[in-house]
Amino acid sequence: MFCEVIAGGNGTAGEETLVVDESDVVAFLDIRPLFPGHLLIVPRQHVVTLDQLPPEQLAPLFGVAQRAVTAMQTTLGAQGAFVANNNIVSQSVPHLHVHVVPRTKGDGLKGFFWPRKGYRDEAHRLEVLHTLRDALA
Repeated sequence: MFCEVIAGGNGTAGEETLVVDESDVVAFLDIRPLFPGHLLIVPRQHVVTLDQLPPEQLAPLFGVAQRAVTAMQTTLGAQGAFVANNNIVSQSVPHLHVHVVPRTKGDGLKGFFWPRKGYRDEAHRLEVLHTLRDALA
């Protein structure tokens, strides 16, 4: 679906929804936005998940996300933005995409879209901390 949009086909986002069209990245309006201005930012290169994106493509992808946040604040009156990337679980389109959603206080969006689950105890928290720290070192 997103590959059609990138190729200029008749995907769910036609020219009337395309916001950014650059050599490595496109951004278009979400067809089911949380709020007006909700963007999907997509690398031209087809990858399914963020960990598959070549490192040199991170700056173009998140550079557009950063510019989108600024634009939403200066042109749409947003006070901030929610930036998210889903990964496999409930990812509706198997192509990497970053959501940038304009936010204002009192807009009705409450926290995240899922229930929060904490750590069993302090030992569990420390175990997770050290596991991730070691993996990312």
